[in-house]
Amino acid sequence: MVEPILTIVIPCYNEEDVLSETVYQLNKVLNNLIQENLIAGQSKILFVDDGSKDRTWSIIYKETLRNSKVHGLKLARNVGHQNALLAGLIAGKASSDCVVSIDADLQDDVNVIREFILKFNEGFDIVYGVRGKRDTDHVLKRTTAEAFYTMMQKLDVNLIYNHADYRLMSKRAIGELEKFEEVNLFLRGIVPLIGFPSTSVYYDRKERFAGETKYPLKKMLSFAFEGITSFSVTPIRFVLLVGFLSFFTSLLFGSYFITLKFIGETETGWTSLITSIWLIGGLQLIAIGLIGEYIGKIYKESKRRPKYIVDIDTYSLTQQLTERNIYVDSNGQNRRELL
Repeated sequence: MVEPILTIVIPCYNEEDVLSETVYQLNKVLNNLIQENLIAGQSKILFVDDGSKDRTWSIIYKETLRNSKVHGLKLARNVGHQNALLAGLIAGKASSDCVVSIDADLQDDVNVIREFILKFNEGFDIVYGVRGKRDTDHVLKRTTAEAFYTMMQKLDVNLIYNHADYRLMSKRAIGELEKFEEVNLFLRGIVPLIGFPSTSVYYDRKERFAGETKYPLKKMLSFAFEGITSFSVTPIRFVLLVGFLSFFTSLLFGSYFITLKFIGETETGWTSLITSIWLIGGLQLIAIGLIGEYIGKIYKESKRRPKYIVDIDTYSLTQQLTERNIYVDSNGQNRRELL
């Protein structure tokens, strides 16, 4: 069996505190897998700098000079975790048989990558890393995360429960992922739509090694709302249902308030005012805001702007130099030798 070429993709945003340890641990995993003959010696680690404001790119670039297995992709500006991850997947696909994506904070167990490769060798195109438990999360995060996955399931969105973005994807799976052209990316929802053979590997998540989380409550709520509105029109239908309920409720309350008016227990004008404000005004604002969110997404999609712009790409540069390194074998035929 020919060992697959693996690329490990790590999106980074202001990760200078943890990056050196991340490089060390992933490089150790990569070397162990090569020694076990589970992956090819040309396997690599690709860090994607998502417009960091600290020394993240400087650390990545220095590592590329010291270690031939480490490469860097610097985006021109911050485009968000999902777009940065997509940039790494597409870049890694060019010269890999499979790509593993993992966050830089070392909360995901890097040793699980070995199980990913074993599953890939069994014929699975997509292997999801699924958290066995959420003991390392504080109560609020654990509660909101579980509520999010439950809500998405009720909205008929096919998500892998307790799976983030720690996964393996084959070359052909990433090729199909490229065909999804939407600007509003939610990879946790898109990847299951590919439909290729998939499986899950369970692991226990660790505490963040260093630095601060890049997903505070505000960002988590925004990310959840992005996922809901990108994959389901159920909220719009829910608003329609509430509108009908509000209409019939208004009739009931209107009848009640009119009765009060005739028996003289209300002030002049109070009946019409309280009926309209209480039961209709707030619902209209909610409905308009929700519809506006969907219209805003359509507006973004219609522009067809690029999801990211690459500033520096040491990964592709290395591949280009490799392809030019040609030698002649004993039969007099041109061969391409890998660096």
